Amino acid sequence: MADQRNIPDHIKGLDDAAVLESRQQNGPNEYATAGKSKWLEILLELLSEPMLILLIAVTIIYFMLGETSEAYFMLAAIVLVSGISFYQEGRSNKALAALKKINQPLSLVVRNGKIISIPTAEIVVGDVMVVEEGNTINADGYVLHANDFSVNESALTGEAYTVFKSADGDKQLFSGTLVASGLAFAQVEQVGAQTKIGQLGTAILTIKDEPTLLQKQINAFVKGMAIIGVAVFLAVWGYNFYQSGSLMDSLLKGLTLAMSILPEEIPVAFTTFMALGARRLMQLGIIVKKVRTVEALGSATVICTDKTGTITENSMQLHDVYAAENNTLYDSKNWENDTAKAIINMSMWASEPVPFDPMEKTLHHIYGQLNKQDLRTEFSIVHEYPLGGTPPMMTHIFEDKSGNRIIAAKGAPEAILAVSRLSDEMKKQISDQQLELSNQGYRVLGVATADFQGYDYPAQQQELPFTFMGLITFYDPPKANIKEVFDKFYDAGIVVKIITGDNSATTRAIAQQAGLRNADATINGSELMKLDEQGRQQQMESVNIFTRMYPEAKLAAINALKADNEIVAMTGDGVNDGPALKAAHIGIAMGRKGTEIAKQAAALILSNDDLSGMVDAVAMGRRIYNNIRRAVLYIVAIHIPIILTVSLPLFLGWLYPNIFTPMHVIFLELVMGPTCSVVYENEPMEKNTMKVPPRPMNETFLSFAEMGRSILQGLIITAGVLGVYQWAVSQGYSEPLTRSMVFTTLIIANVFLTMVDRSAYYSFITSMKNRNMLMVGVISFTVVVTAIMLYVPAVAHLFDIDPLNSRHLLVCAGAGFLSVVWYEVVKFFKRQKQPLK
Repeated sequence: MADQRNIPDHIKGLDDAAVLESRQQNGPNEYATAGKSKWLEILLELLSEPMLILLIAVTIIYFMLGETSEAYFMLAAIVLVSGISFYQEGRSNKALAALKKINQPLSLVVRNGKIISIPTAEIVVGDVMVVEEGNTINADGYVLHANDFSVNESALTGEAYTVFKSADGDKQLFSGTLVASGLAFAQVEQVGAQTKIGQLGTAILTIKDEPTLLQKQINAFVKGMAIIGVAVFLAVWGYNFYQSGSLMDSLLKGLTLAMSILPEEIPVAFTTFMALGARRLMQLGIIVKKVRTVEALGSATVICTDKTGTITENSMQLHDVYAAENNTLYDSKNWENDTAKAIINMSMWASEPVPFDPMEKTLHHIYGQLNKQDLRTEFSIVHEYPLGGTPPMMTHIFEDKSGNRIIAAKGAPEAILAVSRLSDEMKKQISDQQLELSNQGYRVLGVATADFQGYDYPAQQQELPFTFMGLITFYDPPKANIKEVFDKFYDAGIVVKIITGDNSATTRAIAQQAGLRNADATINGSELMKLDEQGRQQQMESVNIFTRMYPEAKLAAINALKADNEIVAMTGDGVNDGPALKAAHIGIAMGRKGTEIAKQAAALILSNDDLSGMVDAVAMGRRIYNNIRRAVLYIVAIHIPIILTVSLPLFLGWLYPNIFTPMHVIFLELVMGPTCSVVYENEPMEKNTMKVPPRPMNETFLSFAEMGRSILQGLIITAGVLGVYQWAVSQGYSEPLTRSMVFTTLIIANVFLTMVDRSAYYSFITSMKNRNMLMVGVISFTVVVTAIMLYVPAVAHLFDIDPLNSRHLLVCAGAGFLSVVWYEVVKFFKRQKQPLK
């Protein structure tokens, strides 16, 4: 994509043919990495899965017992389980690969006379890079042209101070270093492994994030169940061996129970949901850099947003010019006036010669329109003071070949007034005018000039003898959709706060137009930093507009919110936003106007700079969390009847103690796997999802209340299944027929549980209105396969079951339905007690 900024006349860049030739000679801008087989990694990981190990063990035992039909079925199950695992892993890896690809850094280069954005890996020797404040330098080279350009080289030297670079002085640039200020065009000399950082053997490593609370709880839960499974397996094996003296038969019974206990679907479901959730967000234009962030999205309680370009359009059009000498305000119709023109011209000279800020681009454009004689080619910069101070200002000193000099400064009106020689009365007059303009929502800058002879420039720009000229105002209106975006955040129980470097009057006016609640109270960064920790927390809780915020103040604000147990999302785009973005639970960088430092620090990137994307992100985060919750609670509920149906007849000495064999258990596992990881992952968002408050970050569905519900569901299903067992025995039915009824009852209960657990609030009939064709497909497949098992003789013989007549089916269907549908009554009373919109 071509960039519209100015290119110095002497810089053309490479053409397409030169790029290809350079790449062939010098290679791409990548570090050499050892190749690894993804599929081999997946296979090795798969072979370490407990469920697969159990399947292999059972298969071997069947072969040793001479039960070849059962053995071949288990082999088929191994292939199927492996295939599902490969498919799920493939989906997750594909999603993560797509995220990695879109997350790879981009660089600006000059090619064919235009500035374009390319993946960093495509930089070649000879390219001209365009690097500016906030960028990482991605290849070694030297400066061709620079404006107020400095670099932090601590990645190589360990020294944190910045080094100024220019075409005439220190011009060498190194890959991996950060641009601290300004802009430069630089010629690439080395790429990839040939760069200094490449020669040192430094590689970019992916730092593994700490697991979240939910991940830790899931891992602990699965590990605990695995330990229980091992203990029960040993107990059953020993008990049966003591009873029968048959090593293999008792081992088979023990493995059957171990298979029923192991909830291996849970970690698979968690990983799949997170990866695919990140992919879904990417399709919405929200790039997820850290997959674990998906879990936190649904918990956000506060969103701290920048003003310019996030709430506003970032158009920055010049609106008014105020002349201090005659106390006159000039609009666009009167800019030809000599006084107004002089202020506009001086503000242009105070801007960068090659502008990259929207306001400075506007000033250069209007200068070109107002002046028949363009002096920019005759004057060159001889000294500059970069943007600095609190509040900030900047000063440029230009000179032509005859020694004529222009000294121009612009910045925050308070900063310019502070350094100008003015009477108190004049300062009050200008301050009143500034306040009036700011209250109308305009961005106001002060403009000054100075007269200084010689080249012994003061160390600080504030020491120059400035003369105040006037004010210039820019109008950056709120985005058309911002009020609707704020309302959606408020509906979701999320508080919106504006944190900006702009002044309070301008920010307050824009905030009121945008529909921010409690937009009257403001506090600036200096005032906030003077408070103690408790006072800071109180201000962060009661105030929604924070102005003149510098990096340390932004970081302190985020930390104060976190200390107050808020889950903080923050948007930012500049270098000064980096620390706060890193500190926030959910750092959000802007994709278009965001600096690379901001993007590196953030967890999410809004590719189109539209804050409405965060509404989508929060909604998606809540949907993903709710779907994981459904899946895990479903797994817990359905595992309980499987475990108890396998174990209770055995331990209680019932007539048919081995009602389920490994084949029945693995069939149930194959039904449950797709149900939780495919069906529930595809479940649409409930209509009330963005109408409820955020869930506390320190609470998960693995709490006693949530798990208690699933355990109760599982116990009641067990009662239904074992009730059918005892009824069949009382009727004098054979073991195969009893097994058929027990098995069918459990399958029917599973089908109804899948539908009932789609929502913990709405009835399953209401939930059926949420289209989920995968659910229809999986349930239909389960019913068809169950029918084949019951009524195709060869399959029924393999599973040692008998066909059921209509009376049997009615009993099974009634027991399965009633053992699950009771929860609909609980949900009905919940809706009566807690009605939602």
